[in-house]
Amino acid sequence: MVSSAAAGGPAFATGERIEPPTTLAGWRRFVEKDPATFKLANPQRWEAMSDRKRDFYDERRIDYHSELQVVRTSTVQEVAHQGQLLTLLNRREHGARRGLIVSGERTTGKTTALRQLGRLHELRIRQRNPRGRRIPVVYVTAPPKGSPRKLAIEFARFLGLPVISPRHNTVDITSTVCQVLIEARTDLVLVDGIHLMNLATTAGEELSDHLKYFTEHHPATFAYAGIDVEHSGLFTGIRGGQIAGRCVLLRTGPFSKNSEWEGLVAQMEATLRLHHHKPGTVTRLHDYLHQRTGGMIGSLSHLIRAAAISSILDGSDRITRRQMDSIRVDHASESVFRGEAPDGEATN
Repeated sequence: MVSSAAAGGPAFATGERIEPPTTLAGWRRFVEKDPATFKLANPQRWEAMSDRKRDFYDERRIDYHSELQVVRTSTVQEVAHQGQLLTLLNRREHGARRGLIVSGERTTGKTTALRQLGRLHELRIRQRNPRGRRIPVVYVTAPPKGSPRKLAIEFARFLGLPVISPRHNTVDITSTVCQVLIEARTDLVLVDGIHLMNLATTAGEELSDHLKYFTEHHPATFAYAGIDVEHSGLFTGIRGGQIAGRCVLLRTGPFSKNSEWEGLVAQMEATLRLHHHKPGTVTRLHDYLHQRTGGMIGSLSHLIRAAAISSILDGSDRITRRQMDSIRVDHASESVFRGEAPDGEATN
């Protein structure tokens, strides 16, 4: 959590190791951490700060702005709603359980929505059973050029199972993982990066069969996220047909230039902690920001947070159009904004 300067700042500023959410410790920290907060010092106190105190104070503000602020978009709400429905539908299911696939372009909030689904589900479980020792949610990422063994190891790593040796075959690892998941009463499994599983390849077919084994031997709802899953080969052939017949597909994409987009910009502007910033300045630039980012929520977050940090570093402590013009975001958004093809060639 990012806190006020008086509280000493976030964990990464004090050297504490932060586990990724693909481990049980990291996932629990993600679930439990509060939204980032920072209280600005009053103008008189800020002006009177010594150079040393000002540097420390500004470092805390930079830490605050560097942490991604989760905005409750319509995508996050829809994924959370559909995911909750599926977990309830699957609660007494003994046959093929229904799953969820979140698919869309890059930086459209797929991973954020998937993680928020898991976080909300786990918080609901904890609220009903505060002293329980369950592991209600597991979050893993599909391994690049994955194999069934690699996927099973990802699950084992999340659960903190003993180091896997070459002597352990895939069936042994998978059986152990499934047993632990059953004993931990895991009822929601999140698999990110599912676009890496191409059923047009032998490795993809084997990985698909392995996931099917997991879903049939473990009573949980499986939710996946990936880039343009429909065109990645995931739904091809007999195996793909089975996946398509068992999963609800939700599409993410760029936001249209409408009232929701303006509201998202306003939500992000409200998180700024800059001394010379005038409220409404960024929100009034919503058309420009849509043009800069192509309506991509990830690109918007990058641009606004980078501009805030830049203003702290240069001492202006406010965001302007000129300043945002100097901020570079992802190559795809920059190419569209500057009239270039992704390979650098001019567009028509």
